[in-house]
Amino acid sequence: MSKISQLSFFFPAYNEEANVAKTIQKAQQILPEIAVTWEIIPVNDGSRDKTKEIIDQLAQSDPHLHPVHHEKNSGYGAALISGFQAAQYEWIFFTDGDLQFDLREISSLIERCDEGDLILGYRRNRQDPWNRKLNAKLWGSLVKFLFGFQVRDVDCAFKLIKKNVFKKIQLHARGAMISTELLACAYKEHFRFVEVPVTHYPRQAGSPTGAKLSVIFKAFQELFRLYKQLK
Repeated sequence: MSKISQLSFFFPAYNEEANVAKTIQKAQQILPEIAVTWEIIPVNDGSRDKTKEIIDQLAQSDPHLHPVHHEKNSGYGAALISGFQAAQYEWIFFTDGDLQFDLREISSLIERCDEGDLILGYRRNRQDPWNRKLNAKLWGSLVKFLFGFQVRDVDCAFKLIKKNVFKKIQLHARGAMISTELLACAYKEHFRFVEVPVTHYPRQAGSPTGAKLSVIFKAFQELFRLYKQLK
């Protein structure tokens, strides 16, 4: 298994009391195998369940665990921005806290890190309801048309990114548009993309928020604001 020198691992969590401990424990098992120096950053986005308490309890016994807490729910994009800002190390990996990915497949991304600046997972067989897959396909076609970059899976939450990327780009999206903004800004600055297939599993617990109409409406608002900004 390939090993990287420095790795910041983070994930956003909103009302993920059923998943957050398992996600942290899996990361605790895997990161020593793939990184010399590492940290785990759970970003609790104003959860109203026991997510915060579970994270803080686990952090008491692990110096690698560096929690970030939002006092109120600020949105998926805000949680990712907090994770990127909190990350200390040369490479930053993020995923979601819903256990829909196999964290051991981080090694597949690390194997390609000499080839690019953003190593992007794409779901080889996406395990989501048909309406979410249709929404994703339409959204992906639109953003690739508007911004010119070509990737298979814009919103796949399994990405490994050089920290230096964030010296050249600034992210502002507070909602689901954050991955599009990340890729569009990185593409404009001529950073290199590498794509790697990853396994995707059905969500076993908790509730997704990405398909809510309010989330979709906000994403379109942020999309056209970004288009004007970059063009």
